[in-house]
Amino acid sequence: MMKKVLLRFFIAAILILSNESYSCTNFIITKGASVDGSVMISYTADSYEAYGELYHYPAAVYQNGAWLEIYEWDTGKYLGKIPQAAVTYNVIGNMNEHQVVIGETTFGGREELGVANGILDYGSMIYIALQRSKTAREAIKVMTDLVSEFGYYSSGESFSIGDANEAWILELIGKGEGNKGAVWVAVKIPDGNISAHANQSRITTFPLNDSENCLYAPDVISFAREKGYFSGKDSEFDFSAAYAPLDFGAIRFCDARVWSLFRRCNSRMEKYISYIKGESLERMPLSIKPDKKLSVHDVMGLMRDHYEGTELDMTKGVAAGPYHMPYRWRPLTWQYNGEEYFHERPISTPQTGFSFVSQARAHLPREVGGVLWFGVDDTYFTVYTPMYSSMSKTPYNYSKGVGSLSQFTWDSAFWVFNFVANFSYPRYSIVIDEVKKNQNEIEGKYFAQQENIESTALSLLKNSKGEAIEYLTNYSISSAEQTYKTWKQFGEHLILKYMDGLSKTEFFKPKNIGYSDEVKKMIVDESGESLKMKTIITDQTYAYNESIKKADELLAEKKYSEAKSFYEKALVVKPNENYPKEKIDKINSILSSIEELHKNTF
Repeated sequence: MMKKVLLRFFIAAILILSNESYSCTNFIITKGASVDGSVMISYTADSYEAYGELYHYPAAVYQNGAWLEIYEWDTGKYLGKIPQAAVTYNVIGNMNEHQVVIGETTFGGREELGVANGILDYGSMIYIALQRSKTAREAIKVMTDLVSEFGYYSSGESFSIGDANEAWILELIGKGEGNKGAVWVAVKIPDGNISAHANQSRITTFPLNDSENCLYAPDVISFAREKGYFSGKDSEFDFSAAYAPLDFGAIRFCDARVWSLFRRCNSRMEKYISYIKGESLERMPLSIKPDKKLSVHDVMGLMRDHYEGTELDMTKGVAAGPYHMPYRWRPLTWQYNGEEYFHERPISTPQTGFSFVSQARAHLPREVGGVLWFGVDDTYFTVYTPMYSSMSKTPYNYSKGVGSLSQFTWDSAFWVFNFVANFSYPRYSIVIDEVKKNQNEIEGKYFAQQENIESTALSLLKNSKGEAIEYLTNYSISSAEQTYKTWKQFGEHLILKYMDGLSKTEFFKPKNIGYSDEVKKMIVDESGESLKMKTIITDQTYAYNESIKKADELLAEKKYSEAKSFYEKALVVKPNENYPKEKIDKINSILSSIEELHKNTF
């Protein structure tokens, strides 16, 4: 009964999250949880309005009194201006030259707190903090100080903030109309652990007297009391429960992605399937220890996920189609006969604009240690390419302004990867092995080159910082060009090989693909009789003569029953003919005599 009550309660609130247009996933790996001592953060920027391009903010020095104009990251809307910093740092994508990296996922939270009360939106905060911070802690201070002074423009956000030594989750939500600023909590992920968030607030209770591992706004608890969100002891305060209460959408569409990452890293996390199904309210911990340490390659693989092998496996079911496509077209929730239903929301999704896996390494100079493994479009179909955070320019095919969501161009890596993915979706099980093979070959080549590339860069760095940065810039650009060209050629190969519902041999001879027996059974069960092949008689005389000929032969061999069958077939073609009727009468008489003789004898 309890399970049914919980499920009904959650279903009633399902639309809250399903209409959220920004649905991202972050995965955090601390130094002690990584194979090589890297701090890693992965981020998927998921929105049907997100265009995949690599941002670049060059380092700069500004005069006193300079201003920075703020434009909303999502829409480009002008929001206002703030004083510019005297010095800003080089930023490539979401990583700066000091190996500080920031990702985010929107959790929304209480609707009344989502009313803008200032000019700092979440996207602007990310890129301003990256330009002004040398450490993760400094980035947290920059972001929280900015919203305190200039107000907050967005809804609730979870930020992943890391550097070469530590990683944090900062959760922040505005105070609503008439209350400038935001309330927030930042928790450091224990070294050796991994964490994740995916559009639902993950910080619950937190230590109130441990500034080494937890930071928070002075009024984070008192404001909740004032608004009526909390009434217990301070030590019992739960940030998520107060500012972003759970509903079924928050669990199934959001925490399910966290669960899928956790379960693939720690076998004990499988038990939370009951929570994901809305049968339990036992939440997952904020962070866990993985069963084994993770590499960059491992993290890339973990970010490619459709719940394969679980109860939520999206390659299964009628909606997956004949070729097991693990995608469901929106809307996320839908109605039939007055009931509300939903599709699963996995990590790998078509609406990803860009994604990355960052690699920050304290044992290397910052010019070499920071790598943003960057990709565009769906994580399952992207190729992660190394972009060093010290590089001084971006590759043309990934640069901002090359194409857009309203302008297609083959020059854009985003459009090339979208072509391959969208061509592959309806042919998923047919082509996906080729996709993975090509991914592994390209990414594997970059991994194989990494040690030599960085060894050369370190040698150059001893004599000239500029030469080392130029070398890494050229390598990153060359790698991106290679990724772009190879994937474009791969797309050409796919349409050449799989056009018109066929496949082609190595000699370009067409061969049928067809359907599996499982699909054939579904077709037959649905409309088998109407699709069953039939014999159409086009020449009655010929058919009649052939049946008579065969019947006469069988009769001569005294095969009476078989002969009778062919005489009957002849009558179907020509029902008014006497010859087969006479033969059938005589055969019936013989068969009757045989039956009588049998009875008398035995």
